[in-house]
Amino acid sequence: MAKSGAVWGIDIGNCALKALRCRRHEKDTNRIVVEAFDFVEYSKILTQPEADREALISEAVATFVSRNDLKGDRVAVSVPGQSGLSRFIKLPPVEAKKIPDIVKYEAKQQIPFALEDVVWDYQQLASAGQEEGYALDPEVGLFAMKRDQVHRAIRPLTEAGIEVDYIQLAPLAIYNYSVFDRMNNLEDAPPYDPEHPPKSLLVLSFGTETTDLVVTNGFRVWQRNIPIGGSHFTRALTKEMQLTFTKAEHLKRNATKAEDPKALFQAMRPVFSDLVAEIQRSIGFFMNNNKNAEIGDIVALGNPMRLPGLQRYLSQNLEQKVVMLEEYPGLIGGSVTAAPQFQANHLSFAEAYGLCVQGLGLGKLNTNLLPQEIVTQRLVLGKKPWTVAAAAVLMLGLTVNYVSHASSYRSTEVVGSEMEVALKQAASTKSQADGYASTHSALTAKFDELLTIRKNLRSNDDGRLLWLELVKAIDTALPKDPRPIAEREMTAEDVRNRTELHIDSIDCEYFPEVSTWYTEVGTALKEAANIKTADASAPAAEADAAATAEGDAAAEDEGEAEAPVDAAAQAGSEELAESDAAAADQLAEQALAEDLGAEAGVDGEMVEAGPSGPGWVVQLTGYHYHNSDIENPGEFNLEDEAGQFVRRTLIKNLREGTVTLPDSKGQPKEYAMKDLGIVYPVMISSYRPVAVLYDPNASTPEEASKAWSDWVASQDPANAAGGPRPGFGAQPARNAPVAEVPKPEHWKLRRYPFKVQFVWQPKPRTERDNPTNVAADGAESFE
Repeated sequence: MAKSGAVWGIDIGNCALKALRCRRHEKDTNRIVVEAFDFVEYSKILTQPEADREALISEAVATFVSRNDLKGDRVAVSVPGQSGLSRFIKLPPVEAKKIPDIVKYEAKQQIPFALEDVVWDYQQLASAGQEEGYALDPEVGLFAMKRDQVHRAIRPLTEAGIEVDYIQLAPLAIYNYSVFDRMNNLEDAPPYDPEHPPKSLLVLSFGTETTDLVVTNGFRVWQRNIPIGGSHFTRALTKEMQLTFTKAEHLKRNATKAEDPKALFQAMRPVFSDLVAEIQRSIGFFMNNNKNAEIGDIVALGNPMRLPGLQRYLSQNLEQKVVMLEEYPGLIGGSVTAAPQFQANHLSFAEAYGLCVQGLGLGKLNTNLLPQEIVTQRLVLGKKPWTVAAAAVLMLGLTVNYVSHASSYRSTEVVGSEMEVALKQAASTKSQADGYASTHSALTAKFDELLTIRKNLRSNDDGRLLWLELVKAIDTALPKDPRPIAEREMTAEDVRNRTELHIDSIDCEYFPEVSTWYTEVGTALKEAANIKTADASAPAAEADAAATAEGDAAAEDEGEAEAPVDAAAQAGSEELAESDAAAADQLAEQALAEDLGAEAGVDGEMVEAGPSGPGWVVQLTGYHYHNSDIENPGEFNLEDEAGQFVRRTLIKNLREGTVTLPDSKGQPKEYAMKDLGIVYPVMISSYRPVAVLYDPNASTPEEASKAWSDWVASQDPANAAGGPRPGFGAQPARNAPVAEVPKPEHWKLRRYPFKVQFVWQPKPRTERDNPTNVAADGAESFE
């Protein structure tokens, strides 16, 4: 089954089932997007004496499945920390390649069960580095769980038809959440120094029966399970106030509305004291074993933290502020995280959050306790339909062969001994043929197995080069100034005459069916062409306003070392745009059919033969200055600037150009762009050139903006702070008074922003070099 790219993190607790559905953020690697959540509370707490644990969990899972679609999503599940074993082992300096063997030896020593009876995994944590292949002061995290407990934990999900991909201990899921959400995933962290480690974050994750205490500085982690949770407060109330468990739980959740809150908290005071004592003992043990460590923030999670007075009591007795989580900075949810049910239970979703981080490949600790036999079984089931189909075809062929021979046999009468001898010979031949058929079946199965291995190896070898080949093809298609940098002149005329494009960004999106993109883009470009044709007959003032607004929007989206031009320069640009707008629009309409790869029909209408099948749509966003002089509108060349320059260079190269790449034998070979799967390049933008002020000495947008602000301040100090700050490459509002532009080191240029999209349906080099062999092997899947 094709994966959707989303991950469900499921936390099956003692009070409720919590789940989040997340996927990667398109641009920010330190954030993830939550698309759905669920909170299924049990009718009874699982630890109540009369509760049927398996039935309550199965009922909650069934409710979860009925309310959510998990098809194509990966699933990560947590198990309680006390159900597994966690060991952190410091190894002596050792060769890095020998660490797996040493860890296996340590596993036999540390795990009190036979390795065949447990599921275990390990991961190397931060070390002081490597020298000559030796790891210095490495630390390894070893995690294990009994095999029967693992199967018992995932049985309710398996019975509900959910395939689990990741199994993680709850404290380690809290660690992944803490590093990703609270420490920016260590992106800006300096290299780890064991002598001067960063401050450690202490996380208290309160559950129904236990509390997970996790201490981490991002590079290393230590955890302990404290056997005190929310239900202990409930039991204290049942004992001291002679209440049933259900009434005591209700009274605890509504403590502020009780008739005598003081008596209520007095009954729970022993649990408060025991909890603080266990936390202090755990912190002391950690500090004694980590002399250089220093506790920084303390963060509390879990719904028990909503108990009034608990946060203040912990802060006072731990002599440090305990922060109760209010939001998740790394989780973007919009309407999902704003839902009332999510807000009411947001403290309990940290564990599911950490599971999603690991499932999306962003976690710092990626151990997985999913039994290997389950993984193998899924691989076999995935190949089973093809095996059954091959056997069915073979049986059909044998059946047809048998029926034909049986029919001939029945139509023949045995006469004389010669026929009997012939029949015996035929029976012997048939027996031999059956033996050959059996051998053929075995060889066919072996061939299919080898063919599958070959395809997998070839896919791994070729697939890793596809994106590199795409980048190389784009770079080859971009026009470049052939002159060395030393021969270029620092003049406005030289910048205008350079045959080069500037690319700001490259974006891509996968389409299961690229014809959808082709239809949408074709419709949009036709509508844009019709609108331009209608606007050509409108008053010149309306055309100027539209061009100015469109230019402003494009300039705000693009970045360059530029500032707005003065009123006179802007007026010249608008006059030039007005005089050549109709001609430019006519060229754009003529290029529409060419960009879309269309053909003329019987009545002159376009007959489109667009792409089909799965593929990527790649978008190039950029700009160029290859436009006529703003001071001489008469020099405007429709065939060699603005959008026509982009079509003449980039789009033409993407459609007709070639690129030199290594072939399947590693030798350089020239390929056409379409051989790489690059087809239907089209410019989707319809901007017009924007008049800008170009600063040749500015290297960054911030530097250009500061230079402009300093000059404005020198002209009018009163408006330096409150006046408008021009954007990088922006222009002033129409008819707004503009101060005289400083003459030194500023050029007036016309800047043309553009967006180009094309379809990319990757073709591996083996397929390009051996199309006949690929066809013989059968069509290969594309993802």
